[in-house]
Amino acid sequence: MASNGVGNGEFSFDNKRRTGLPKIQTQKTEDENVVCHDDSATPVKAQTLEELHSLQKKKSAPTTPIKSPHVFGVAVSEEERQKQQLQSISASLASLTRETGPKVVKGDPARQAETPKVQRPVHHHHTPALNISDSGLKFTHILYNLSPAELYEQAIKYEKGSFITSSGALATLSGAKTGRSPRDKRVVRDETTEDDLWWGKGSPNIEMDEQTFLINRERAVDYLCSLEKVFVNDQFLNWDPNNRIKVRIVSARAYHSLFMHNMCIRPTPEELEDFGTPDFTIYNAGQFPCNRYTHYMTSSTSIDINLARREMVILGTQYAGEMKKGLFGVMHYLMPKRQILSLHSGCNMGKEGDVALFFGLSGTGKTTLSTDHNRYLIGDDEHCWSDHGVSNIEGGCYAKCIDLAREKEPDIWNAIKFGTVLENVVFEEHTREVDYTDKSVTENTRAAYPIEYIPNAKIPCVGPHPKNVILLACDAFGVLPPVSKLNLAQTMYHFISGYTALVAGTEDGIKEPTATFSACFGAAFIMLHPTKYAAMLAEKMLKHGATGWLVNTGWSGGSYGSGSRIKLAYTRKIIDAIHSGDLLKAEYKKTEVFGLEIPTALEGVPSEILDPVNTWPDKKAHKDTLLKLGGLFRKNFEVFTNYKIGSDSNLTEEILAAGPNF
Repeated sequence: MASNGVGNGEFSFDNKRRTGLPKIQTQKTEDENVVCHDDSATPVKAQTLEELHSLQKKKSAPTTPIKSPHVFGVAVSEEERQKQQLQSISASLASLTRETGPKVVKGDPARQAETPKVQRPVHHHHTPALNISDSGLKFTHILYNLSPAELYEQAIKYEKGSFITSSGALATLSGAKTGRSPRDKRVVRDETTEDDLWWGKGSPNIEMDEQTFLINRERAVDYLCSLEKVFVNDQFLNWDPNNRIKVRIVSARAYHSLFMHNMCIRPTPEELEDFGTPDFTIYNAGQFPCNRYTHYMTSSTSIDINLARREMVILGTQYAGEMKKGLFGVMHYLMPKRQILSLHSGCNMGKEGDVALFFGLSGTGKTTLSTDHNRYLIGDDEHCWSDHGVSNIEGGCYAKCIDLAREKEPDIWNAIKFGTVLENVVFEEHTREVDYTDKSVTENTRAAYPIEYIPNAKIPCVGPHPKNVILLACDAFGVLPPVSKLNLAQTMYHFISGYTALVAGTEDGIKEPTATFSACFGAAFIMLHPTKYAAMLAEKMLKHGATGWLVNTGWSGGSYGSGSRIKLAYTRKIIDAIHSGDLLKAEYKKTEVFGLEIPTALEGVPSEILDPVNTWPDKKAHKDTLLKLGGLFRKNFEVFTNYKIGSDSNLTEEILAAGPNF
């Protein structure tokens, strides 16, 4: 294409070649330097791409003001504080056979321009050269209390199976283990725990000795120190400021770090500066197996708790729930020592400040019933009841995702957004939309998110003393009433029993109810004998005037197969009447066998269903089933009958008398 240069600064196309197109001309302006609509900007100050990238990220302010900047009258500089923090982390990672911890440095190794200069550890006596090892010459990079955004980047870049879903949540895989391994959990039996803990038949505590714990600890620490980088989270447990526990989690995966960031209480920058030495430390080396030749090991997985050392070691499982529930077990030991009751329960509070506790095993409706739009959520799973009232132990929620639907659980659905960890879910390859009905990886799909993602969460997660203690059972035998008012002894009996009935398929494919009992509604996590927790519960209920209730969310009019499930709308009416106090005003009558007090009428609930016998067409079948269930309760309780609370056995006998009588 030819063009003609025209004088006077004009420029035009050769119209002979471009017939039919209008002539384009640019006129020379009077001011050569004026450009219309100038959107050009000052060039960047960077000379290289690396410099440009460094401009993109703003450095955090040195830190927030330190509350107590003077130690023995000497001001602590930022550099000194950072040094103390690294020394504390190095001490946590120290092998017990070497005199110093590993050389640690903060930051992502991928971003380190050069090897940092590190202060050499000071030795006050001669160390033989034999002690020097390859691991002693390397640096371990510490990724300390990273933000969710930073952890997303780490997971997506370095961990296979990490993806951002369409809602913004991080999908992760927990490896071969998609649930807890209770048979692989061990607790050190020593002078500290010999008399305090519940050992033997029925107990979740399987013993190990101190030496074996140290072997596994060494294995975990050596594995973590062999890595180029480890994640360290310093966080809190328990929203009650007087009884807060400082925890440090050392892990190898961004998934684990983000999970605990969500599940524990997140410290403010000021609180982090004063963090100091943790009260409890978790070493999560879950990608590395334990040595099966080690004493007490029954598989390549081991979750070990040492209460004297205040440490927990995880080997051979990447399932993040082990950390959450391991710490819950620790709280079940530490809190009762302070006369604080630790509880596996949901907890909510009405606008008037009336608090209710919800106990119930899986499938009883604990999450559904404690999540109530007319009430504040204090927490969904783990709580403490002290002299000040109730407090949530955690800073997040760990919700089941199987068959999750926006219509059924809008709060959980909406909480699955940026920052949330989605465990073992399946999603559409292209759109990244999660299919919550898909069980390809596991049925135990989960979401872990901060509690503030729930709109009506009460922050801080504390409340006054509970007014109602609600024990939920899904009775597939269909003989327990929809609601019963319990006296103190009955509350203790049913709390220790922890009953629900699962509907399990038998060998020939017929589904029938199976009774399940879990002491204190959380037998897998308790450390002391169940009667100790029950006695504390009764004492607190008596002192603060709380009422106990047994609510059946299961079957009516027959067992599973012949009867039907009690409508959720009716159960909600019952729960509302408990909260409002209306149910206390009702007239009551006593049932046979279990001796439960049941209301004769309740607004919004058909009166005939309040007494199960009315709904069974076959009265003899009802009586037989009732006696069968009573027998199952009795058999289950045999484990607890020989245990004395205090010096006499009166309380044990009183609790026993509150059970089924036939």
